[in-house]
Amino acid sequence: MNDNKQAGPIGIFDSGYGGLTVFKEIHKQLGEYDYIYLGDNARVPYGTRSFETVYEFTKECVFKLFDLGCNLVILACNTASAKALRSIQQNDLPPGKKVLGVIRPTSEIVNQFTKSNKVGILATQGTVNSESYVIEINKFHPEIDVFQHACPFWVPLVENNELDSEGAHYFVQQDIEELLAQSKDIDTILLACTHYPLLLPIIEKYVPEGIKIISQGKLVADSLVDYLKRHPEVEEQCSKGGNLQFFTTDDASDFNQKANIFFGKSIESQSIKV
Repeated sequence: MNDNKQAGPIGIFDSGYGGLTVFKEIHKQLGEYDYIYLGDNARVPYGTRSFETVYEFTKECVFKLFDLGCNLVILACNTASAKALRSIQQNDLPPGKKVLGVIRPTSEIVNQFTKSNKVGILATQGTVNSESYVIEINKFHPEIDVFQHACPFWVPLVENNELDSEGAHYFVQQDIEELLAQSKDIDTILLACTHYPLLLPIIEKYVPEGIKIISQGKLVADSLVDYLKRHPEVEEQCSKGGNLQFFTTDDASDFNQKANIFFGKSIESQSIKV
């Protein structure tokens, strides 16, 4: 129990690089804290894997962050939040440890963006299959109709840095058209994968004027600011030194090269086993 009373870094977990877009926004608002980012790049993608597999992989990585001294871990990954968060919160947390996700903070305030109460979700197949956004949004805002569409090619496009390629334009246009075909009244689209903001310049080209596009990073960061204010007992367990550490379960040099696209500045990571 003594270890749990010692302040430690805030852990940020993602299956790969995408969570860096969320981490970037968190760090902008809460730069005084220490952070450890862990990307499970050796086992990416999570989006096509079973619930059980995502749960096991996520749990292993969360406990690695606990071992590294984190008392609070953010699952900056929609698939992990959809398929693993609740089980970990209910069954696995040691005393004094907290795990939060990215779905609830977005679902709570999506009503602030829509006037028609028709919201579109673009996500990985795993997040769509979980129906987590439908469940969470309807819990907070039963008046909102949610329309989902899976975009299986978007993550590979981003990770291969094909952000303005012919293929990116083709798939983004096709997927947006298929989502909007579900309802002519959709006035808000949520990018429910942390990779997708990097495709925003193309997405904006194919989304009709008047439809709002929401990225999660700032919303999750705002929510974390609010959470730490409301839970001083958790905030006290987060150390403040402004230190950032990055770990990957795959090759560190490869991670460093690609991470810059997502985090907006160069980083030095270390390879780690979970």
